[in-house]
Amino acid sequence: MALHHAVAGEVVDLRPLGASLADATTAALAKTEQFEAVRLVLPRGKTIPRHAVSGQITLFCLEGRVILHAGREIELGAGQWVYLERGAPHAVEAVEESALLLTIMFDR
Repeated sequence: MALHHAVAGEVVDLRPLGASLADATTAALAKTEQFEAVRLVLPRGKTIPRHAVSGQITLFCLEGRVILHAGREIELGAGQWVYLERGAPHAVEAVEESALLLTIMFDR
């Protein structure tokens, strides 16, 4: 079965999941030639190893707390946002159970 991606104009609920966060999984929200949006769910202690992507990225912490390793340590808590330039090496470490809105913008 193909993953559902939101279409232009479709409303997606990104409210905090609270107690059900532990049972949630990462989900692609939308993908076009210009951008991709993902609700990234990370259990406490999970680390996404150092990597880089070809587009600029934004991370908005929906709930929880993470540390972004991107040349320096950047702590993101609920309601905080950061962006990185294309190709910037980075890693993500979940200090608490967390959900992030990841957006990748492509040059196409």
